[in-house]
Amino acid sequence: MHLGWLVLGAAALGLGGAADAQQKPPSFMSIKAGKARMRTGPGRNYPASWLYQRRDLPVKVIDAYGEWRKIEDPDGAQGWMQANLLDGKRTAIVMGGITEMRSAANFTAHINWRAAPGVVGAIRNCGGGWCWFEVGGRGGYVEQSHIWGTDPGETLG
Repeated sequence: MHLGWLVLGAAALGLGGAADAQQKPPSFMSIKAGKARMRTGPGRNYPASWLYQRRDLPVKVIDAYGEWRKIEDPDGAQGWMQANLLDGKRTAIVMGGITEMRSAANFTAHINWRAAPGVVGAIRNCGGGWCWFEVGGRGGYVEQSHIWGTDPGETLG
């Protein structure tokens, strides 16, 4: 009886390790909470350096310490945030100028929408320098170089 629980526990630990391996830094995530504090160190005893009030804002996780993640935001600010305030949902933010959202991943495709700098949306299907970018139910392909939330040339399925 006890041997069965030990085997089950070992299997669960193995699965947990595999899930953690997928989220090892560096990786992109998004802010899950409506309000999230970035701190100067990995603990609540460190002072807050930023208060984010923008759910789904993309961040890059660059280090981990226990339940804390060192993140970098789209403006380059770095600090520590509790892991439970982050989500694996991939999002991106439009950088630079107005970005065209096209019906296909090429420059000759029809322009579905245009997105202003600072607009945040969900991303998927990145490849060949383009990503599907969706904001409020409206979507289109954007040039990967016009958004922050992926590494240059990164492929997402």
